[in-house]
Amino acid sequence: MAEIRIKELRKRYGLGSENVALDGIDLTVRDGEVMALLGPSGCGKTTTLNLLGGFLEPDGGEIWVGDRLLSRPGGVVPPEQRHMSLIFQSYAVWPHKTVFENVAFGLSIRKVTRFEIKRRVEAVLRIVGMHQLAERYPAELSGGQQQRVALARAMVVEPEILLADEPLSNLDANLREEMRFEIRRLHDQTGITMVYVTHDQAEAMVTADRIALLNHGRVEQVGTPEEMYRKPRTMFAATFIGRSNTLEGTLIESGLVECGGVRLRATADQELPVGAKIALCVRPHDVWLSGNGDANHGGSVSNHLSGRVLRQIYLGESRDYLIEIDGGAQVRALTTPAINHSVGDQVELKLPVEACRVVQL
Repeated sequence: MAEIRIKELRKRYGLGSENVALDGIDLTVRDGEVMALLGPSGCGKTTTLNLLGGFLEPDGGEIWVGDRLLSRPGGVVPPEQRHMSLIFQSYAVWPHKTVFENVAFGLSIRKVTRFEIKRRVEAVLRIVGMHQLAERYPAELSGGQQQRVALARAMVVEPEILLADEPLSNLDANLREEMRFEIRRLHDQTGITMVYVTHDQAEAMVTADRIALLNHGRVEQVGTPEEMYRKPRTMFAATFIGRSNTLEGTLIESGLVECGGVRLRATADQELPVGAKIALCVRPHDVWLSGNGDANHGGSVSNHLSGRVLRQIYLGESRDYLIEIDGGAQVRALTTPAINHSVGDQVELKLPVEACRVVQL
């Protein structure tokens, strides 16, 4: 079993509260799943990965894989004894070795027989689609092909766990998008447990079974990509993953909030006390915009508001509106291109109750 259990993990660099990298995180990565560690720079993602890999010693807490205790203060199993492979931000392929030799290197230092090396390297090169380029050198490969070589080299040693630290950050936008799906396909084919560090929300949504969102060294929220997008629990989660309108206000009663003098019905996934300062979050594509007798949605119990168009941008597949509503707050709405209003127009908005989420500030 390659289930990872992280318990109250802590790490500090130097002295002072500003140097706390991890502040007691708890996280379980299930056997055979891809867990993305997502968050802004400095939130603790790479520190967590380095602790998992055995490159750092924790100041507190434990890391377990199955029934093996791998890390605790004063005791760290070295990286070479962890049955893990790491994919770096840089491809880190040797320029003087062919694709085959790069991938075979980890097996050769393990004294694997020549026949077995040939069998396993050829098999993994087929999995990553590089078997026809086995005799090429890195200088003859594209960035995406070099990243496939790095993937093959990490997988050929048959690790229990694959750790990936921003593996697509050096690729251009089109290649990065292509490789997201490729990494997901490789996981589905191999079933390996993977911990994947990224600051790119789209990358996390495509590659991961679940996402752990980190903020200031703590786990903000854990869930499937859909749960993280549809049911954020905090304002940080709502604004970091996807675009969101956030209206700060007060909880009047369960399911009723007041934002800037306007009372709105909303859905809450957590118990919060009456009078609590909260934020109401609603995605721009969930805002129903109407006017001149038309509407881009209908048939839902909604909050009704009036507003004035401040900005309208045509994006081809959609129109992006910025609207000032009663009370002075501003709301973005994404509509179909057919909904066409000019700057200054008075419009009616509907905020479906099920799309309005009450979250912690």
